[in-house]
Amino acid sequence: MRLLIIEDEEDLANALAVGLRQEGYAVDVTTNGQDGWELADVNTYDVLLLDLNLPDIDGLTICQRLRSSHPHLLILI
Repeated sequence: MRLLIIEDEEDLANALAVGLRQEGYAVDVTTNGQDGWELADVNTYDVLLLDLNLPDIDGLTICQRLRSSHPHLLILI
């Protein structure tokens, strides 16, 4: 299973990634909304872990964009 974490707090994002990787998941991490949206739009992910309060593009905007282009992507906010 492939996951994407979009979280601007690096320590939290990295801790989540380490724990999920130890459980066998493939995890990509980004700390800003623009990069996260581009990664999610180009790659195929099973789950997106999304922070709402991002510095450039907020999480709700990312969620709305991805809902229209990737309706089957599971998004955990």
